[in-house]
Amino acid sequence: METKQPVLSLKDIRKVFPGVVALDNVSIDFYPGEVHALIGENGAGKSTFIKTITGAHAPDGGTITVEGDCYTAMTPLIARQHGIECIYQEFNLIDALSAAENICYGQKLGKLVNQKKMNKIAQELFDDFGVDINPETPVRELTPGHMQIVEIAKAVSKDAKILILDEPTAPLSIAEVEILFKIVRRLRDKGVAIIFISHRLDEVFELTDRVSILRDGIYITTLNTKETNRAELIKNMVGREMSATFPPRNAQIGDVCLELKNLTGNGVKNISLKARSGEVLGISGLVGAGRTEIMKVVYGAEKKQWGEVYINGKLANITSPHDAMHKYGICLIPEDRKREGCFLSETISWNTVYNVLPKISHLGVVDQKEEGRIADFYGKSMRIKAPDLKRTKVFTLSGGNQQKVVVAKAMAVEADIVIFDEPTRGIDVGAKYEIYELINDMCEHGKCVIMITSDMEELLGMSDRIIVFGEKCLAGELEKNQFSQEKILDLASSSQNDIGA
Repeated sequence: METKQPVLSLKDIRKVFPGVVALDNVSIDFYPGEVHALIGENGAGKSTFIKTITGAHAPDGGTITVEGDCYTAMTPLIARQHGIECIYQEFNLIDALSAAENICYGQKLGKLVNQKKMNKIAQELFDDFGVDINPETPVRELTPGHMQIVEIAKAVSKDAKILILDEPTAPLSIAEVEILFKIVRRLRDKGVAIIFISHRLDEVFELTDRVSILRDGIYITTLNTKETNRAELIKNMVGREMSATFPPRNAQIGDVCLELKNLTGNGVKNISLKARSGEVLGISGLVGAGRTEIMKVVYGAEKKQWGEVYINGKLANITSPHDAMHKYGICLIPEDRKREGCFLSETISWNTVYNVLPKISHLGVVDQKEEGRIADFYGKSMRIKAPDLKRTKVFTLSGGNQQKVVVAKAMAVEADIVIFDEPTRGIDVGAKYEIYELINDMCEHGKCVIMITSDMEELLGMSDRIIVFGEKCLAGELEKNQFSQEKILDLASSSQNDIGA
């Protein structure tokens, strides 16, 4: 690699927002034919750094050199001319259009562009990737993994030379992640420079050649992935030693506080399970197996068709999330933080107290002092990075800090049964540990935690018991002494016929 010239160099990049130095003289080089990880805690400056490369942000100082051309600031047009493409966490696809139409959208393909030509272009890309996607399929009918591949195909069709992948595996199943990695390696072997952003360190070690670390807007170091280890990366990310991935828990598991009997609704049938106070009940299964769907029924966000829900042995009639929270002490932290978890255009403080407004209001007037106390308590507990909780709008935060706001909003309810749906998706390793400590603290205070997660390490490391979903039904249950990745995947991949056999 020493004989190559960087395809992209950022030197002394500085970016300041009101009250925050987002990037403080950051310098990093990226080479063709490498997968280069960019990691750091939430708020470390990764998103700002990416947006500086793509031209979404103009830096306040420094230079950007692409293919030998030097700029004090990029623009989206200049970035595209140099083959810089970015695939963000939220897909930038048009649901109503086909895969082929999305790939070719906005490109000049000659005077006469027809569907047959676009399908041919898309099919050649899919064949090259080794994936089976029908180019004529509307994007809305694709799995998240196939949507991700369409995004990459769209970038490749524009002759991408520098491809930025921002948390690309977050919505994907294990099988889809393997397909994505194969595609990334093929692009690397063809000379594309790939900037890979992920909070999952196992992915960093599996896929990348080098890794650069940011902390609080400051460049820390760049390491060859093969010459470092998890402990060194974490220390550089958080600025301190972390001897364990999961904190110890001393909770006493108590009586059954939630029981489902043949609960059916939202596409899922006959779910029966029990959850106890002081317990972390892990919920596993493939994407679309019904994990989230049934918990939305429990929470009252989706209608129950039949079956029963018991809270502390008593039959519950949950018809809305308001009932769940304020009558039965159930709270749900949703998977989709932007659509379901928080109000992006409102402040951190406003979001934090939203679920408890009736408790801190009189005749429609909110007690500002109590709002400030609650927001300050949970803001500090979650270590939300923001200059002012009462003034900072949630949409200005990094993805991880947005997730912390969602958790704070749920915690303010002080529910006895808390359902976490993908609790640490998009959260860095230091913040993950804080979430785990919070979960442990809840259990030690007698609360019941139900944790839906696709993160196998998290599932095995935090759960006291694991319920595995198959195809819209229960596939099995594992006690702590039965835990293994192989058993979980075997149960999750069982067909409905297998389960009933």
